[in-house]
Amino acid sequence: MSGWLLYGVGFLVQLLFSARLLVQWIASERAKRVLSPVIFWQLSMLASFLLCLYGWLRNDFAIIIGQLISYYIYIWNLKTKGAWQKLVPALQVIFLCMPAAAVLWGAVNWRETVPHLFVQEHIPLWLIAFGTLGQFTFTLRFVYQWWYSHRLGESVLPLNFWIISLCGSVMIIAYALIRHDPVLILGQSTGVLVYGRNIYLSVKGADR
Repeated sequence: MSGWLLYGVGFLVQLLFSARLLVQWIASERAKRVLSPVIFWQLSMLASFLLCLYGWLRNDFAIIIGQLISYYIYIWNLKTKGAWQKLVPALQVIFLCMPAAAVLWGAVNWRETVPHLFVQEHIPLWLIAFGTLGQFTFTLRFVYQWWYSHRLGESVLPLNFWIISLCGSVMIIAYALIRHDPVLILGQSTGVLVYGRNIYLSVKGADR
């Protein structure tokens, strides 16, 4: 795949992620509190799938592993909000099976998968490990969000979700700078502003 097409996919992904944050930010500003709108999770799921594709094309294991976990948490939130149930059953099956099918394909073809994602002369192993740690931290925010929301019985975006988001984002920006990845740099840099604003709204709301 040409570099232009590769980055085209990457920037489309970041556009979707930025759009979800923008929608969530606007809704929260209007309500003067942090909200968790349905479209936030819909855009998240679509962008997550495309980011996995981008990660594979860029030989980036750190991107892929984080998105595989987040993807199913997005679906859980859509179920909690009653939006998932509105999809036709065929689409539900397709969306549920696509990531699992990709993992199965990678496992079956492990002789190709391992060198593609891990054995790269121009990328040291420590950098792959650091990037994976950053993605793990970034993904942990959704694991925490799922756990917190599950206890409440509704989909919410708590304060610690935004704090973990900010920490993970800073790590990914550092990783992206080293790897010279403009897609990750642009996407994470715009997110930092929204994370900081939601932290402010969450703290302000808790003081009321």
